[in-house]
Amino acid sequence: MKMKIRKGDTVEVISGRSEDKGKRGEVIRVEPEGSRVVVQSVNMRTKHQRQVQAQGRTINPGLVKFEAPVHISNVMLVCPKCSKTTRVAVSREGEKAARMCKKCNASIDE
Repeated sequence: MKMKIRKGDTVEVISGRSEDKGKRGEVIRVEPEGSRVVVQSVNMRTKHQRQVQAQGRTINPGLVKFEAPVHISNVMLVCPKCSKTTRVAVSREGEKAARMCKKCNASIDE
C-alpha cells in the first residue's frame, strides 16, 4: 500500500503514550513494510551502549537516546497552509497524482 505520509512532512501524534500525544514533529524516516514512521523527538527510547571497536574506530559507551518508530495510524498529517491536522486526499491530473488537504483543499506537494 502506498504511504500518504512522506519523509519531511510535519505530523502530529493523535494517540499513544500520554507524554507524546499532541506533539508535532518532522518525519525522519518512513518504513512502509511495517507501516511505521519515525518522527523527530517523539517516542524517545534509551539504549545502553557497550564500548565497541569496529574498523579502527571506538564507539563510546553510555546511554544513547533515539527515536523509535510509531505506527502510521497514530499520527496525522499537518497541512502546511492551514496548519491543522487533516486527512489526505489524492487528486489525479493526467499521469500526476498530488496530495490535497481535506479541510482547505490546498495542495500539500509544493
